[in-house]
Amino acid sequence: MLQHVDPTKLLQALSEREWVVAAKFAEGMSYREIGRTLFISPATVRTHLSTIYRKLGVSSKTALAALFADHRYKSEQSLAHARSGPSVMAVLPFDNLGSDERWNRLADGLSADIIADLARYPDLAVISRQTMLSYRGRGGDIRSIGRELNADYVLEGTLQAAGGQIRVSVQLADAGSGADLWSARYDQSGDDLFAMQDMVTENVVNVLASCGGRLVKFRRDVVRRKPPANLQAYDCYLLGAEQHDLYTRLSNAEAIRLLSKAVELDPGLSRAWTLLGLAYSVGAFNGFIGDRAAAMQRFAQCMERALELDPGDTDARLCIASLWALQGNFDAALDEQDRILSAAPHCADNLAMLAGNLAFVAGDPQKGCELASRAIRYNSQVSWYHGMLGRCCFVSGQYKECLTAFHQAPAHSPATLLFQAMANALIGDEAGASKIARRLRTEFPEFTPEGFIVGYPVTNPVAITAIREGAKRASLA
Repeated sequence: MLQHVDPTKLLQALSEREWVVAAKFAEGMSYREIGRTLFISPATVRTHLSTIYRKLGVSSKTALAALFADHRYKSEQSLAHARSGPSVMAVLPFDNLGSDERWNRLADGLSADIIADLARYPDLAVISRQTMLSYRGRGGDIRSIGRELNADYVLEGTLQAAGGQIRVSVQLADAGSGADLWSARYDQSGDDLFAMQDMVTENVVNVLASCGGRLVKFRRDVVRRKPPANLQAYDCYLLGAEQHDLYTRLSNAEAIRLLSKAVELDPGLSRAWTLLGLAYSVGAFNGFIGDRAAAMQRFAQCMERALELDPGDTDARLCIASLWALQGNFDAALDEQDRILSAAPHCADNLAMLAGNLAFVAGDPQKGCELASRAIRYNSQVSWYHGMLGRCCFVSGQYKECLTAFHQAPAHSPATLLFQAMANALIGDEAGASKIARRLRTEFPEFTPEGFIVGYPVTNPVAITAIREGAKRASLA
């Protein structure tokens, strides 16, 4: 019977509280788990479900789950043909679950910090803190909040303090369906509240909003369902970014195609210009693009255009710093890198990019190791963070650590194979180095260590020396 009924219209018969209970039950939560989440008893949950089953005309948890799955699919299909652009996030004021009002300030500080840090990401629109203060105490009203604010996602959290320990629970929900998408719990000592506040903020923000974060993945899943003819500039940018992060010859060509389409559709989309420039750089230093000089010229042009549109784009600023170093202006490059670190000390994407600059462009490779390690601590699922750590370790002379890092880096990139071959040679594993070098020459005949140096571009003298010496030891030069 249900297959002939619009699930969205059917679900509109539920109250806000009934919708939340139904969604959580359909996701697999038990009566007790739902009760703990919504601060109601398991008996109340059972009563709600009885009413829900009657209103929806279902008689089992399986049927309820199928109804919600059908609703989510139709919602995503509708979104796939609707607006394009950054997702909109609403962060509710965090709730203090205790009776001691002094913890209210910490709860407010956490939500305020998360809003401020999320707002730094250009691929995310965040509702202002002042607006969200009027929504205090409406954590069970996700769908209404989403409608009122035109938000895609709602983030809510709670704080509990007991016996010198603090527990912070954070939950991300789909504003359209009310379904839970992600949750985390952080248990910390209350001895240093500022350190605890920073730790929770850094982890939540980077897991959600970094280039490999949950929000970008959710958005790409929607974009993939669009017919190619319906793709808009931001859609092309999102899909191009995904291809860029694969670091293969085919993905690099596809990234350049998609990102070129993005800036053609919207010449003012600064992030697409930045990523297009990076794609040309990756194509140059990996040997994917035959005319390396033309690719590097295009790299510089794209970065200049990105900064004309958005002078605060940190990725573009780091790339311009590498071009300054290439011209011999190392002091300007170092100053720019210091300014970027001061402006965004907790952004994993920036930390990883900056680590590469410190190793290859100008600065201290050991400090690069520290920054890349911090980026990985914030989000260990982003493969190119590990690649940056491996490069920093190599230039610092930490060859075993370099190999460990590259085990989790993009596996099919010639740059990965280069550093693996060199590190193996420098720890005395000649057989391992020879095997990897043979694969590199066979699969990527256009790739050379000198091409990598020119195309990156590598300007830090210690890095140039390390790569050239490593290439000789691995019989690649």
